[in-house]
Amino acid sequence: MLYLRQVFTIAAKDLRSELRTKEALNSSFAFSMVILVLFSFAFDPSSEQLHEISGGLLWLVYSFASALSLNRGFARELENDCLDALVASPVPVSALFLGKAVANYALLMAVEMVGFLVFGLLYDVQAAHYFWPVLLVIALGTWAMVVVGTMFSAVTVNLRMREMMLPIIIYPLLLPALMAAMTTTTDLLNGAPFGPNLIFLRVLAAVDLIYTLLSMIFIEFVLVG
Repeated sequence: MLYLRQVFTIAAKDLRSELRTKEALNSSFAFSMVILVLFSFAFDPSSEQLHEISGGLLWLVYSFASALSLNRGFARELENDCLDALVASPVPVSALFLGKAVANYALLMAVEMVGFLVFGLLYDVQAAHYFWPVLLVIALGTWAMVVVGTMFSAVTVNLRMREMMLPIIIYPLLLPALMAAMTTTTDLLNGAPFGPNLIFLRVLAAVDLIYTLLSMIFIEFVLVG
């Protein structure tokens, strides 16, 4: 119980800090909207071509928006040596990591939900028929992006070019999760039954579990040494 309280205390602190400045939220939201609008001019909403790449397009937007948002996870703590103070506090390093991951997850899910609604409007997608299955895929895929991105934002926090390094590092690791999420989302948006895609949901769940456990194990070596 104490551990969970510490996790949510860190998450609440990060959420309050982000909602006060809105740096990551504004940049990821603006980027998502611009990409969705630009692609709406590039593809005919009623074309078969768009239906075949709909899931890939959506997750392309999500993955790049996540890189902008997750960069701020540990970078905001550099001012006034706040990161050193957090690491030296009685809070376990794994709880610090999970708290930041939960805060990043909440912010990214908010951006993605708005992006999904805009995607439905611009590309003439009737989201009401498959909203909950797609939401489940988005929730699982987003946690994979968040847990990997939060981990490597700690790794790159002291690098001068961390904004460029983070996407280079995390995208190869996210390939299994993104491929499963893209395939499942495309099938669901095209009216395919949910059953045949259960294998991809298992892949997403397995990636989430493995990456979360590995991150909680190695985060102490990253932050404490």
